[in-house]
Amino acid sequence: MTQPRVVGLDLSMTATGIAWCDNTTYTVTSKTTGDRRLVAIVDEVVRAVDGRNIDLVVIEDLPTHAKAAGITGMVHGAVRGYLLRLGVPYALITPASLKKYATGRGNAGKPEMAVALYKRLGRELGDDNQVDALWLRAAGLDHLGHPLVAMPAAQRAALDAVTWPATQPTTA
Repeated sequence: MTQPRVVGLDLSMTATGIAWCDNTTYTVTSKTTGDRRLVAIVDEVVRAVDGRNIDLVVIEDLPTHAKAAGITGMVHGAVRGYLLRLGVPYALITPASLKKYATGRGNAGKPEMAVALYKRLGRELGDDNQVDALWLRAAGLDHLGHPLVAMPAAQRAALDAVTWPATQPTTA
C-alpha cells in the first residue's frame, strides 16, 4: 500500500509551517498585514492540498490561555473553513500532545522538538514552524498506520488524546 497523503500545518499569523505530503517543509511568511495576511496563508495551504487527494491534514490546535490564541484563531478559522469546503479531513493536536509524541514530554521546548526530529529522522529544518509541521505530519501518518519512524509506545499513546476524523486513505 502506498503511503497516505498527509500534510502537517503549524498555523500562525507571522510564520506558518507546512510539511507537504512529500516530506518537504516550508515556512509561509508575508509582508502583508492584517487580514490580507490570512489570504496569503490560505493561498499557501491551497498549494499544499488542492488537487492532491489529501487523506488527512494535521493541525496544531490553538494553545489554551495563550495571548496570541485570538489572532491565531483567525488563521485557524480561515484555513479550517477552506478545508471544510474542499472536503479534506483534518485533525487537531494540542501542543502538549504533539510535544509528548515527539519527545516524550508534554512541556518540551522548541529546541527539544528540533533535537528529537534530528535524532529520529535525521532532519535539520529551517525553523521551529517547519519542525512542528513535520512532527504533525508524522503523527498523522503514524495514526494511519504508516509511521515515518518507529516511536516508543509511551510517545505513541499521546495520539490517543486526538479526535481523529473517520478517514480512509484514498491511495491504493
